[in-house]
Amino acid sequence: MTFLTPRTRRGFLAEGLGSLGLVALGALACDSARPQVGFLGLMERVNERLERALFDPRRLAPELPREDETDPALFPQYRIGPDFPEEPVGWALSVGGLVARPLTLSLEALRGMPSTRLRVRHHCVEGWSAVAAWEGVRLSEIARLAGADRRARYVEFRSFEPGYYSSWDLESALHPQTVLAYGMNGAPLMTEYGAPLRLYSAIKLGYKMVKYLSAVNFLPVRTGGYWENQGYEWFAGV
Repeated sequence: MTFLTPRTRRGFLAEGLGSLGLVALGALACDSARPQVGFLGLMERVNERLERALFDPRRLAPELPREDETDPALFPQYRIGPDFPEEPVGWALSVGGLVARPLTLSLEALRGMPSTRLRVRHHCVEGWSAVAAWEGVRLSEIARLAGADRRARYVEFRSFEPGYYSSWDLESALHPQTVLAYGMNGAPLMTEYGAPLRLYSAIKLGYKMVKYLSAVNFLPVRTGGYWENQGYEWFAGV
């Protein structure tokens, strides 16, 4: 025989308040207008601390053989607007913020710098992955040329696609596998993948890799991002 414990008024109120608390917590966690607050924001901060603790700037993602490259036709293409943006006439990359020497770099100037090539696996937050070979200039080389200030702890990447940007922690931005890429799979970068220049790294999820780059700014504070401001994780390490 099962005996039911009588429900007191205090117990009933406690259960009711607990349920309301869960509802309120859920509402905060799902508030698309304020994705960085409430339970969701708390969990992101916890995740970021854990990811930062695990991050090793000396650890490299494995380089893969050419036969592992994904057929370009199967490598997804993304944009945030209805159409792929057109490259502005006279495009050049602006490098600024907390730097000793602000730079304006044409594609020709970037191609004349020491280049690096990496063939690594790309990871998307949606669950798919693909492999491509990228060619470009390490961001650490850009930071060296510009004379990035020690007070700069973050790097903001701006696109000429309206509203599109992201900000990174400095350590990830200066990782040896973080590049400003102008080539993909042995050919010039195509518009569909971010031409004339895009950010690429083996250590971040795909949505952190800004396409159609127009500016790189070294900053003392982080500035969010197009996807991050909608609730996507800010650190987003792989």
